Amino acid sequence: MSLSVIVPILNEAENIENFLEKIVPVINKVTNNYEVIFVLDPCSDDSENIIISCIEKNKNIKLIKFSRRFGQPAAILAGIKNSSLENIVLIDVDLQDPPELIEQMYELRKQGYETILAKRKIKKGENFIRKIISNIGYRIISKLSDTNIPENVGEFRLISKKIKNQIDKLEEKDFFLRGINSFIGFKYKIIEF
Repeated sequence: MSLSVIVPILNEAENIENFLEKIVPVINKVTNNYEVIFVLDPCSDDSENIIISCIEKNKNIKLIKFSRRFGQPAAILAGIKNSSLENIVLIDVDLQDPPELIEQMYELRKQGYETILAKRKIKKGENFIRKIISNIGYRIISKLSDTNIPENVGEFRLISKKIKNQIDKLEEKDFFLRGINSFIGFKYKIIEF
């Protein structure tokens, strides 16, 4: 099974090389057929040059560069639409989400789950008020829609090509991955860290 890793970037020069040092060995444990797609909003730091330097060292690394700032949801969508392999992992470059979970996600994917979500048990630095607002927000969304969005689940996940194909068919312009992924349905599993 092959793997596309989508990584949104905005002023992350100090994290890119460390991220690749951590994630590439993890990816190599599960497959040798992979691509890491950095999706770059225009940066005021050296992110672009660092990624280009990394591409020169590793042909599996790719870059999508936006003409202007579109934000993380658009970056995720662009990465998904331009991924070419069977499975897609979405992860941030700051390593707050542990790349080592990709191995467990991959095993669950082999068991037939179309989406594997990573759920944080505790969010570092999240204050009490923000936690309450977040919980209220999820409850409101659940009451107003038929779609159940799992709580405390960020963008870090593995999705199958079947999910990617459904996302492509929706032609969303205002992309909210957590909602769309839940709306599409299919068999999913949550792993906690």
